[in-house]
Amino acid sequence: MSQRHPLGATYTGQQTTFHVWAPNAQKVSVVLQDDRRTVPMTGDADGYFTCHVPDLPAGARYVYALDDDKQRPDPASRRQPQGVHGASAVVDPTFAWTDGGWSPPALRNSVMYELHVGTFTPLGTFDAIIDYLPYLRDLGVNTLQIMPVAQFAGGRNWGYDGVLLYCPHSDYGGVNGLKRLVNAAHNHGLAVMLDVVYNHLGPEGNYLWDYGPYFTDRYKGSWGDSLNLDGPHSDAVRRFLIDNAIYWLNEYHIDGLRLDAIHALKDVSARPFVGELAERAHDWAAANNRRVHIIAETHHSDRRLTLSRDANGLGLDGQWLDDLHHLLHVALTGEDNGYYADYQSFDLLPKVLVERFAYTGQYSRVFKRRHGTSARDIPADRFVVAAQNHDQVGNRMLGERLTALTDFDGLKLAAALVICSPYVPLLFMGEEYGEVAPFLYFVSHNDPDLVAAVRAGRAAEFAAFQWDAEPPDPQAEATFQQSKLDHSLREGGQHALLFSIYRDLLALRRDTAALTNPAPSATRVYHHAGERALCIERHGDGEAVRVCLNFERDAESTITLPADGHAWRKIRDSRAPEWCLDDGQTPQTAADHFARGAAMTVSLPAKGFAIYERDNTKD
Repeated sequence: MSQRHPLGATYTGQQTTFHVWAPNAQKVSVVLQDDRRTVPMTGDADGYFTCHVPDLPAGARYVYALDDDKQRPDPASRRQPQGVHGASAVVDPTFAWTDGGWSPPALRNSVMYELHVGTFTPLGTFDAIIDYLPYLRDLGVNTLQIMPVAQFAGGRNWGYDGVLLYCPHSDYGGVNGLKRLVNAAHNHGLAVMLDVVYNHLGPEGNYLWDYGPYFTDRYKGSWGDSLNLDGPHSDAVRRFLIDNAIYWLNEYHIDGLRLDAIHALKDVSARPFVGELAERAHDWAAANNRRVHIIAETHHSDRRLTLSRDANGLGLDGQWLDDLHHLLHVALTGEDNGYYADYQSFDLLPKVLVERFAYTGQYSRVFKRRHGTSARDIPADRFVVAAQNHDQVGNRMLGERLTALTDFDGLKLAAALVICSPYVPLLFMGEEYGEVAPFLYFVSHNDPDLVAAVRAGRAAEFAAFQWDAEPPDPQAEATFQQSKLDHSLREGGQHALLFSIYRDLLALRRDTAALTNPAPSATRVYHHAGERALCIERHGDGEAVRVCLNFERDAESTITLPADGHAWRKIRDSRAPEWCLDDGQTPQTAADHFARGAAMTVSLPAKGFAIYERDNTKD
């Protein structure tokens, strides 16, 4: 297979090389729109077409002509000034980077912050985010997790409808806007992870069908035909996607990728695509003295994802662990519909804290079969957890955040569980101060039939949840505007208080080695079956911490922990006066100290928690 040139238009100043895979065409030409030239391309036996054009200026607009019939944008376009249906533009990749020597934190020390570019700021651009980087660093975040930015139709979208995977969305600020954001983030000490979608393309502006067998009808996914990852000609499709992954790491200095919904990648080959992608990314990183993280989203509960290739695993660095979210959500809200039906037993929460997955071979009501594997022996920093994320908020009919579903004590409890869990914590934008704006599903398609189909499909998705409401219109601009954050909220009232609690808990995690130790043996969970309170005990570098949490929504609970020969002193309490609202209630606090050799009996109010550290001082 041809590997001689990068895909797309490669600009050097002296010449631009165009390289495209188009086996469906007998001949391909580059049509240069600015000077109305047509340049024929030379094809090879693998279906790749190439040509070299000297002295072409950066910004020159072009399309590919396929068999003198169809004119289409470049599948590997770097810039689309007129949107997904318009011409592509040649890009000069030169940028004055100032992040030399930068290296992202190890996953065990990472705190991720998921944001959507269009709704995080009033302007909705890459550049607008830069002003918030000092704020995020002060909060205790060290990794931005940016939702997909590949060019999609219109100006409003979550990003999972991208169709030009090499092209940063023009309305966000395009190529240099994204580079400015990443460069500034690194200079503020923040890594940048990018969400990429390789399981499907969006429904509008997807012209890959005209070029070659990028898709297969042998599998059907939730979003239509699947990418061709294991059939005839799939090597070229894999190259297109893996080169795209390396492109983000190399051209934009991105520190890692979140692979969206890999359970929707249909691939029965002996060399799974996600494993090959991770291997190539890690090889590239080693060759370039870089650290990169490849993290997958999946609902398979499969331990093999993060096992090394030597252990017959796929070698990814991590995966999202939604089980913890689901159990926390059920504990706080009592919801039992949709996929929450599998998470009604509170006893699954202590299991997830030590065994990673809730289902390790048991029957699942949702999947209607046995589900999952145990990952007890896999280090905890290979799992990312959240109390909220774009899926769990945005896939609710009304996009309610946890702020609308529980009270202030519930928000504090959620923060403590996620931040003090053995796993890598992820916050969803605005969570840290209790943002009240929903995060709704929004699009801006041009085809009326497609808009009608999206509306109908969105309504059908909610059937299993039996929500009694009308979903907001995803096409309406008002739906998008409702989802924008109001950062001013954090300046006062309970929002400012919640922000200070998040900042304090994140500082505690950062400064306490026991809270970042990923070793499986470093975490012990105390829990009595049938009760809704538990204690997470964490160890590391001679330190020990006990995090006691009560998930009873309306009742006090008592946790009794065995004597271990050490004294314990309280360092945080959710009902301490400085952490409570001024609502006229008398704060309840847990015991301050337990003497050496004494059993710990910790009484906690409803939705309360207390954190203790082992007192290593000598008598």
